[in-house]
Amino acid sequence: MYVVIAGGGKVGSNVARSLVDLGHEVTIIEQRPDRFARLEEEFGPVVMRGDATEIPVLERAGIGRPPELVLAVTGDDEDNLVISQIAKESYGVRKAIARVNDPRNQQLFELLGVSQTICATTSILGLVEHEMPEHGLVRLLELQKEGLVVVEVQVEGESPAAGKKAGGLGLPAGSRLISVFRQGRTELVDPATVMRPGDQVLAVVPEDSTADLRRALLGAPK
Repeated sequence: MYVVIAGGGKVGSNVARSLVDLGHEVTIIEQRPDRFARLEEEFGPVVMRGDATEIPVLERAGIGRPPELVLAVTGDDEDNLVISQIAKESYGVRKAIARVNDPRNQQLFELLGVSQTICATTSILGLVEHEMPEHGLVRLLELQKEGLVVVEVQVEGESPAAGKKAGGLGLPAGSRLISVFRQGRTELVDPATVMRPGDQVLAVVPEDSTADLRRALLGAPK
């Protein structure tokens, strides 16, 4: 596999190192002189100095082949967006993954057609929420192309779902309960599954119906 990595910081260099160890062909683009020098010392001629938002630089990196994957992982969201768009729209790269440094920019990436993104801040917040059961509904994974979200909900004693069968819950359209984790075991949910206090329920729900799912399982927010 041929991969172009725009941005040679910690993320870009660590990914490049792993890909090279796996036997893949990699080109790293870095514009900072000091960082470029360190990368060149480690990786050799596969490192290019330049601004990856500039088409001549991308073309020297082999964007026209095209690569199987472009990773835009600079520290600038605007640059990552531009690089991903150029790769996909101008050179037919099938997969471009962009780093989102500020989670407030996530929606902008999606609106402009860059749906495969990585945001460390959002991931960390998800882990924090996972350790806070009182939060109610935790977003675990976004299936952006399908418009769905995988969430986890913890049923409490006062929850309206407690003691009821899954088939009798008024879930929003397009949502589905997948599994229940209870007493150290995971069980698949079917219509006869009874929700119990303490259950950790895994569900799939349309992006715009997460609040409705929370109300169905946990009641209105206090």
